[in-house]
Order: sequence, then structure tokens, then C-alpha cells
Amino acid sequence: MSQRKIIHIDADSFYASVEMREDPSLVGHPIAVGGRTGRGVIATCNYEARKFGVHSAMPSSRARQLCPQLQILKPRFELYREVSRQFHQVFNRYTDVIEPLSLDEAYLDVSAATACRGSATLIAEDIRASIKRELNLTVSAGVAPNKFLAKVGSDWNKPDGCFTIAPEQVAEFVADLPVAKINGVGSVTAAKLEKLGATTCGELQKIPLETLARRFGKYGIRLSRLAHGDDNRPVQTSRIRKSISVENTYADDLKDTGAMQLALEKILEELESRFHHIDEQYHPHKRFVKVKFNNFEQTTIEEVIPANGEHWLQPVAYRALLEKAWQRQSRPVRLLGAGLRLNPRSEVREAQLALFEA
Repeated sequence: MSQRKIIHIDADSFYASVEMREDPSLVGHPIAVGGRTGRGVIATCNYEARKFGVHSAMPSSRARQLCPQLQILKPRFELYREVSRQFHQVFNRYTDVIEPLSLDEAYLDVSAATACRGSATLIAEDIRASIKRELNLTVSAGVAPNKFLAKVGSDWNKPDGCFTIAPEQVAEFVADLPVAKINGVGSVTAAKLEKLGATTCGELQKIPLETLARRFGKYGIRLSRLAHGDDNRPVQTSRIRKSISVENTYADDLKDTGAMQLALEKILEELESRFHHIDEQYHPHKRFVKVKFNNFEQTTIEEVIPANGEHWLQPVAYRALLEKAWQRQSRPVRLLGAGLRLNPRSEVREAQLALFEA
């Protein structure tokens, strides 16, 4: 298979940049877009505001404490959606293999593109120049043989930058790359990896695959691959998921709660591994458990994941759902499943802001 050429495009402080374009008097002043009253939160802010420590997802009240002169603007989603459509009109001049992650972010597969002599870097620079010239906005780009490295690259020279990782540079580049740059590695996972002696991908490469698999399940195998700069995910152009789940049918019925809880633990390990492949695009808003009894009747029970920053993978929450589901018939189980209800992250961002603006 020929080497892929992937570009990740990420607009610079998108909402704030659009607002400054619409009202040039805002340029040079600290501004943010988000909720302005009550429980308002910051969606994004410009670089002048970031100098004061303001950042996205911060309560607006805290942002004003850090930067008293901060102007917080109400989001205008219809305007942002129109600009996003204009971005995609530019992208389509080079390829139709485009995977939007949000209004301001997308992957492009330009492996078969003929523009700019087929050079992915020249295409990325041409896209950036076109957006700046035609839309008076800046975007940053990462160019690499896969999605993981392309996304890392787009953040490398922000704002208004482009960074290329050529295939022959991958091994050297990932050696010093912090593990925190791996998508899905938050503070908890990073701390676990540090205990194993890995703060960089180069150090992570030295940990035996068996150790990672034992510690993190199938996600450990993916961590090892990404640490080597290996990511074979294709650019997905369409399908929108509503849920993701893992289920198993057992040759011997599960007859007691102990056996069910043990089976659930293994299912959750697989679910975590699968979700890490798509967590850039989707936000889980509900968790659920499915049970099919030995009389072939089945039941599903679900709950909303609290909007307090809680990680979706809470084994105790899934165990409680399983217990409730099983009590509906209290008989042996032949199939057990667990999953997540999903929303595209772009929709979640809008919904949260609409809520906090109220």
C-alpha cells in the first residue's frame, strides 16, 4: 500500500478570529466567545486573552478575574457554520476525502491529489494562503503520513503555521514526543505511564507490549503503535455514529453476579480501546448496559453521564447499571453488553454554549 498523505487543518482561535474579522475594532484587545452571565463558560479566546491565562472551558467569571478588560461576545453559530462551509469549499479544490472533526478542524487525505505537483506540504500551504486571502482568517496545518502525526503537527507552529513530518522523519520525531500528545492520554493515563517510566514516546517504545496490554488492555497495544508513529486509521468522509458498544454471547450462561461483573470488566476494557479510535470526533453523553437472559428476553438500561468533567469509564457506574438490569428478571444471562451514546463533538460544543448562555 502506498504511503498516505494526510493534512490536519485547525483554525486559529476560530470563533474569536471570526468576530475580530467582522469587527476590526476588536483586534489587539483581549476577547472571548462564550457565555456571559450565570454559569457561562469560555468557548474560545484570542491570543491577547490567553496571555492572561484565559482558556477554553474556563468559567467566564474566572476569566474576568484574570483579565478584567476581557470582552466576552455571545456566540453566533450560524455565522461560524457559514465560515466552516467556506473552509470546506477551499478543501474541496484539492480532495473530496475530508473528515470534519468540528466547525474549525478537519482531516484531508491528499494521497491521490495532483495539485501542487502532488506535494502535501505545498497543498497545505496553498490552502492556508487561500483561506487567508479569501476569508481573511488564518489556519494552521500539520502534514504527515497518518492522522495522529498530522494532528500533532498542526499544533506545532500555532498560530498561522505549517509543520510537516515526512515518512523518513517519523522515527526521530516521535522519540522525544511527550506521551501527553497522544490523543486520549489525559492526566490520569499520563501519570500511569510515568510510573512505568514513560514520559516520551521513545520511552514508551521500550515498555514491553505485554506490560502495556496487561496494564491498559487493547488500548495498551494502540499506545505502543502510536508511540512508534504508527496509525492506520483512514480519513472517514461520512458516517455519523450514534453509539458504540461491545457485547458477548456466552456458551455457558452467567448464573451469578460475580461472573457477570467479571465479564463486564473485560467488556469495558474492549469498549475503552474501541472508543479511543473515535474520541476526537465524538463525545459520550450516556452509558448503557444490555442484558439478554436465557429465555431470550433482553433489557437495556442507561444513564446520563454527569456534565462535571467525570470520565465516562466509571466501572462502578456500569456495575450499578448491570445490577439494575439483571434484577428485572434475576435469571441466568446469555448475552452481556456495554456501550456509550454519542454526539459529534461540534454539536456538543454548541449545545453547551447555548445552555450556559441562558
